[in-house]
Amino acid sequence: MSKGTDTRGRIIARAAEVFNVEGYAGTAISDVMRATGLEKGGIYRHFTGKDELSLAAFDYAAEQVRRRFAAGLAGSTTAEETLLGFVAVFRSYAHNPPVTGGCPILNTAIDSDDTNPALAERAATVIDEWRSLIRTTVAQGIMRGEIRPETDGDALALLMIAALEGAVMLARLLRDDAPLELAANHLRAHIEQTVRSG
Repeated sequence: MSKGTDTRGRIIARAAEVFNVEGYAGTAISDVMRATGLEKGGIYRHFTGKDELSLAAFDYAAEQVRRRFAAGLAGSTTAEETLLGFVAVFRSYAHNPPVTGGCPILNTAIDSDDTNPALAERAATVIDEWRSLIRTTVAQGIMRGEIRPETDGDALALLMIAALEGAVMLARLLRDDAPLELAANHLRAHIEQTVRSG
């Protein structure tokens, strides 16, 4: 890896943390300069401006989230294990978020919904990936007889994502893990009692 590529990657990783903590609108290039130890010229040597950097930083953060889910779901062999694994990954956010500052998907969605359509679209893409994962898991589980045939995969996906992301937001706001624990426990019981076949 060249020095320039290494520096660009370091800028993106540090900027992802700054944006995730301070918000995209609330972050100035001076904040990124402070976090990276670079002058403005050192940053603009790699990026045309804050907008390009913010998109690269989000893509980096989203990739950290994808890796966390890939690792968390790697050993799943049944639909139920996959659904419970999805919940467990979110539960881990309480003490070990994929990027400093909490869930970058939630933070970006809230921060950019009216101010930065490109970022909002990227956040929506990750949500769509999660919905697709859960829908596919449910459909495969129904085919294998693991999931009740009347289970609505899209409704379950929306319920799980809304409950977990809402709980992440409350846990962060209240500085208390209880909302995330409650949501995770409720979803686990829902999956085990009303989704599991038999």
